[in-house]
Amino acid sequence: MKTKLLSYILFSLLLINCQGKPSASIQTIEAKAFASQLESTASPQLLDVRTHEEFQEGHIDQAINIDWYDDTFAAQVSHLDKSKPVFVYCKAGGRSEQAAGKLVEMGFTQIYNLNGGMMKWNAAQNSKPKGKIVGISSDDYNRLIHSHSKVLIDFNAKWCGPCQKMKPYMLQLEKSMRDEVTIVGLDADENSSQVEQLKIDGLPTLLMYENGKEIWRHVGYISEADLKKKL
Repeated sequence: MKTKLLSYILFSLLLINCQGKPSASIQTIEAKAFASQLESTASPQLLDVRTHEEFQEGHIDQAINIDWYDDTFAAQVSHLDKSKPVFVYCKAGGRSEQAAGKLVEMGFTQIYNLNGGMMKWNAAQNSKPKGKIVGISSDDYNRLIHSHSKVLIDFNAKWCGPCQKMKPYMLQLEKSMRDEVTIVGLDADENSSQVEQLKIDGLPTLLMYENGKEIWRHVGYISEADLKKKL
């Protein structure tokens, strides 16, 4: 009898706990769905977790900037309303995913994470055109891809793990194959205007041109052996 009573009490406590505390939800969604959800939400809490410098270069309208790497991130985020949804994004999706997990730990229950971050957002043409050109201009880029019969452009970034893994052999190929193909590395952050124009939504991105015409595009890590087959 005592065993049955104890089991009933434990079950009741579990039921009360489940009913009293709503389960947390992280939805990682594509740029189009993210934009749609933002638009349909009254006074959305939109959180940009990139650095202040990245934020200043361009951000989604009405976003607030709280750097994920800042020691006071949790303290600053605690001022948001936990009963309302939070929309979170970064550059490519890594930091926002970690931040979303932290929000769940802090008691936020509905979180929308932008898959692919600002790179996907810009590629989906959700950003307003910038008034100034950042990095290589379209004219200079056009001249670059016509500088040789075959040109390979490598868009990369210092913070991109796969980019850094490929860097040693990319530099080697640039020298060993210069008679066959011109290989040029461009930092995506320093050439953001061209990144947006080319609708690049992930790094590294390799673009192969033949006589100025794009003939091949690859997003993500590729081995040296596989790349040589394309060259």
